[in-house]
Amino acid sequence: MAKAILFDLDGTLLPMDTDSFVKNYLSELAPKIAHIMDPNEFIKALLAGTEAMFKNIEPDKTNEMVFEETFLSIVPVKKEEIWPTLDEFYAKTFPTFSHLCEPTPVARKVVQEALDQGYKLAVATNPVFPKAAIYHRLKWAGIEDIPFEIVTVYEESFYTKPHSHYYLNICKQLEIEPEDCIMVGNDMQEDMVASEVGLKTFLVEGFVIDRGNPHYRVDDKGTLEEMYSKLKNYEGIFAKE
Repeated sequence: MAKAILFDLDGTLLPMDTDSFVKNYLSELAPKIAHIMDPNEFIKALLAGTEAMFKNIEPDKTNEMVFEETFLSIVPVKKEEIWPTLDEFYAKTFPTFSHLCEPTPVARKVVQEALDQGYKLAVATNPVFPKAAIYHRLKWAGIEDIPFEIVTVYEESFYTKPHSHYYLNICKQLEIEPEDCIMVGNDMQEDMVASEVGLKTFLVEGFVIDRGNPHYRVDDKGTLEEMYSKLKNYEGIFAKE
């Protein structure tokens, strides 16, 4: 029987159309820094910094360090000139984006059931956002007070999905072998890739993202409600061995 469950957040525990959310995020953020630099140039630098995080596999650089290094090498301003505005955005504007999500009470029921059964829990969301933004989303999902062992945020993470290093690092932190972990997510590539390094996988249906290739093993699947039923009744990959 598995000993730990890793949960993706966006589109999994927090139902949403990720593409729409990101478009809204960028359209709201860009004007906030217009008094500092050209918004279009800012977006280019932001995307370049994000791309750098996706590519990085250096074990001694957090995603935050990688982002800052790339972003600040492109923009014509210093960190102290723009970071306070970004921090204010995440503190005041980002929380208003909750209407772009479709929170469900089933998310908390799933996580609480897993906790009650003794699983170690981790929020394995792609750590390309600051801690503030990720914890706002946990609040929207109604699970901000759950005692997760790990929540991957860009200040503390060294890798991103779909790198195997990302999943192996979480397993190492949990002190559990990959074979004893289950990855729950809605992304056929970024989440199901965990199967390549030994984790079992559960695909949450409803807001599935599938780019077609590469194709990875899916051990079990269903809606969040169906997952809750399987978990509670020890069915599928949640069966007692």
